[in-house]
Amino acid sequence: MSEGYDALRGGAACIDLSARGRIVARGRDRARFLHNLTSNEVKKLVPGAGCYAFLLTPQGRIQADLLLFCFADHFLIETEPELREKVPAHLRRYIVADQVELEDVTARTAEIGLEGPAAAALLAALGAPAPSADFAHSPWEEAEVANAGLTGQPGFRVFCPLEAAPGLIARFESAGARPAAPQDVRLVRIENGKPRYGEDILETSLPQETQQMHAVSFTKGCYIGQEIVERIRARGHVNRKLRRVDLPGAEPAAPGARVQVDGKEAEITSSVYSPREGKTIALAYVRE
Repeated sequence: MSEGYDALRGGAACIDLSARGRIVARGRDRARFLHNLTSNEVKKLVPGAGCYAFLLTPQGRIQADLLLFCFADHFLIETEPELREKVPAHLRRYIVADQVELEDVTARTAEIGLEGPAAAALLAALGAPAPSADFAHSPWEEAEVANAGLTGQPGFRVFCPLEAAPGLIARFESAGARPAAPQDVRLVRIENGKPRYGEDILETSLPQETQQMHAVSFTKGCYIGQEIVERIRARGHVNRKLRRVDLPGAEPAAPGARVQVDGKEAEITSSVYSPREGKTIALAYVRE
């Protein structure tokens, strides 16, 4: 297994996440606007807090997943690289009389992941904050450190100006962090059963199918797609759910492959062979 994988599992790994989308929302109506368009509680967020949320269609299908970080004068919207253009385009469709401005700051900012069981200790050793609450964030020098992992391991995101990133990465590596490659990140993510939008969470997925219900508030009031989400909750079940499953053999299954899991049909979304566990692991939508 690679040095990056070992660091994610047993130490601290440094991950280049700068390709992920970062959009700033400003304006007087920003909190109400985002609250009405996303699946989670936004209006009650205070500076230094954040949440995970979905953008849904009126039919309840997931169009994107987001991390929303609240600052005193703006929100930072963080999302998958492939959603960098789709998310602001989706949001702008609903700006009517709202005082909201959206700015894509991806190109002039950087994002560094620091993940693994030793990540918090490494930050502390550098005099950096390591917020303990999910999606909480605190300033550090010219950067912002947020509690938000990508792989399912304990983890943080460090947001900073683009020119500051090389120096920060050098400091993290001098303190003991090791670089993790995309294949290391994907392997650990799937081992931990953590889905990724575009691979496991799809445009056709319903929130309850993904089992990522920390993205949904059932007390916030109206938002786009709420009626369907509430109807599913009242009904009490969906016909399939995304789960981590073990597969026979050492060959990963192709996305879309149909297999039997405990006598039930399942459709594979992502799959890897895990040397650590000595078996093939997949995320799959399993019929209920």
